[in-house]
Amino acid sequence: MKEENQNTKKLTKDKIAAGLYIFKYIKPYRWYFITGMIALVIGSLIFMVFPGAAGEMANVAIGKDTYHLGLSIEDYGWLFLIILILQGVLSSVRTVFFSIVSEKGMADLRKDLFDKIITQSVGFYEERRVGELTSRITTDVEQLQSVFSITLAELLRQVVVLISGIGIIAYLTPGLSLLMLLTFPVIVVLAMVFGRYIRKLSKNRQDKLAETNTIVEECLQSFYVVKSYANEWFESRRYSKSIDGVVGVSLSFAKVRGLFFIFIITVLFGGMFFILWRGAIMVQHGEMEAGDLFSFIIYTAILGGAIASFGNLYTSVLQALGATERIREILMSDAEVAVADGEKARNAEPFKGSISYHEVAFAYPSRPDLPVLKGINFQVEHGQKIALVGQSGSGKSTIVQLLMRFYAPNEGKITIDGKNIDEYNISDLRHQIGIVPQDVILFGGSIRENILYGKPSASEEELNTAAEQANALEFIRQFPEGFETIVGERGIKLSGGQRQRIAIARAILKNPSILILDEATSSLDAESEKIVQEALNNLMRNRTSIIIAHRLATIREADCIYVLEGGIIIEKGSHEELSALDDGLYRHLARLQFENNG
Repeated sequence: MKEENQNTKKLTKDKIAAGLYIFKYIKPYRWYFITGMIALVIGSLIFMVFPGAAGEMANVAIGKDTYHLGLSIEDYGWLFLIILILQGVLSSVRTVFFSIVSEKGMADLRKDLFDKIITQSVGFYEERRVGELTSRITTDVEQLQSVFSITLAELLRQVVVLISGIGIIAYLTPGLSLLMLLTFPVIVVLAMVFGRYIRKLSKNRQDKLAETNTIVEECLQSFYVVKSYANEWFESRRYSKSIDGVVGVSLSFAKVRGLFFIFIITVLFGGMFFILWRGAIMVQHGEMEAGDLFSFIIYTAILGGAIASFGNLYTSVLQALGATERIREILMSDAEVAVADGEKARNAEPFKGSISYHEVAFAYPSRPDLPVLKGINFQVEHGQKIALVGQSGSGKSTIVQLLMRFYAPNEGKITIDGKNIDEYNISDLRHQIGIVPQDVILFGGSIRENILYGKPSASEEELNTAAEQANALEFIRQFPEGFETIVGERGIKLSGGQRQRIAIARAILKNPSILILDEATSSLDAESEKIVQEALNNLMRNRTSIIIAHRLATIREADCIYVLEGGIIIEKGSHEELSALDDGLYRHLARLQFENNG
């Protein structure tokens, strides 16, 4: 976050290029944008007529028609009414048109950004936090939306006000305007510098306050840990120390604000009163009319506001340009798949499901010096069930991740139906593979939505059949809302066994050619495991299945069991064959498990 704040302080070529890149999302709505800008310029120029007309009306009121316009007080009343109506209409047009540009343009950007994020590779997510990606699609896009709907319009308006205002006062009161232009901008610039320093202190105070809130959140979220360690005293001291830090920063902030008020009252207002005093002298000596002085005062206030606003507007633009850099970085990155491929994959020809690993070696990109797989070779025929067994870190899950092309092997190749998996469209490949993991993650919607995730177009009959084959239909019907039951965030309202059966029903609907069971029953109690195992047997029927298991009792029926150690297959065979090996690792693991269960 600090780096992002530092990046917003300077205007660079990269920021400008990123800003121009984002303008392509505005291009389809450019006529709304141009019309809105024209309405803004015209409205600003009309507004600048108001102070001059008000001053001239004051002159007419005291019997001096300085510019010989021949207008009465009543005429000026009608003029002001016309100005206000035009201002209202133009402001309405500008607001609606800029809203169309910002809402539709940023909606297109959000869609493209989301599509780009969800089509990235696994490595992309390993290098970034979820909060960072969420910030790109929310906070960063909101900053851009604010720029297109408010900031750019306000910046243009202030430029028009500044240029036209200087021209008007130079024409109306050349002597006094010269004095104002020599002194007032310097005062305003000093005020802007002072104000920026105050905002920096204010941000420091907010950061300190955020730290105290973090302590509170951590304690409340982990209060079981706090209680179990009897560390209330420790957390109390930690919070008190943090609050004392907030007080220290706040007092420093208050002192600087006090100095700022002195500056505002003595220097800024002093400069304004000095110019006003000079104008009064000019009126007294007959060098200026009272109405012109009145107009000059209003124009001066408007110009001062315009100059003062440039600091905030410039900062807002820089922040938005910084956001565009971060967004463009994602938009221009290479996606792993195309969104449309996922829909096409549902109509692809199904695989037969024979799998071969040929001398496959692999090390994760983040740890290239630590090989995970070392020359793996095995063959799985269509409809076979194989199991991968081994201690944690032996390479079981990595074998599956390579099959799904989450990563690419460093050496060797993997084939499905005799064809290298690199030659398949990645969406086609993954659509043919179903997975039931140990920790099932459900979406926060209904049971129906979670099962249909396997096949969104499935009929009601297909939905019921999948739930029945997954042994889930009975417990679903026990809920008052049935399939419409909301499962809660990550499926928290369902038990572990119920979540597993929902995941199995989802996989049945997907109807994959290859099935992966990754510790699918290891976290269940005995009763739930029996029900889920029956559902898994239904799911594995006539499918090539790869089972990763710690509980060896669940893989007795596997056609072949591969035992891994240190990224190498050291044993293979059926349960009976491996159990007969006197010094075998499988026999050792089986003895430990079955003795403990006994």
